[in-house]
Amino acid sequence: MPQIKIRGIGTNTILKLSSQLIDELALLTNSPKDDFTLEVINSTFIQNGEIVSGYPFVEVAWFDRGQEAQDQVAKTISRLINQAGCPSVDIMFTILEKPRYYENGEHY
Repeated sequence: MPQIKIRGIGTNTILKLSSQLIDELALLTNSPKDDFTLEVINSTFIQNGEIVSGYPFVEVAWFDRGQEAQDQVAKTISRLINQAGCPSVDIMFTILEKPRYYENGEHY
């Protein structure tokens, strides 16, 4: 159920790397590919009263899988985004708690 939200990178760039990204993350996390959601958020970045190009930022919301898995996922995301032409990317993990996550009114 990892949810991956991406800002500051064009939709076409993410489309090109999406299959490889999900394939690799599914293997790393031992999760079915269908459990992943990948969302590109179109944002307007503003600095000093002007619209500026944003920086690549990825948020991964998931149930805790430990530091080693988190590090591997961060490295995989960084590598693929770097290869797609973005020399830098920030990644943030949000750890979800099963009693607070509901699907169809039932928590995990």
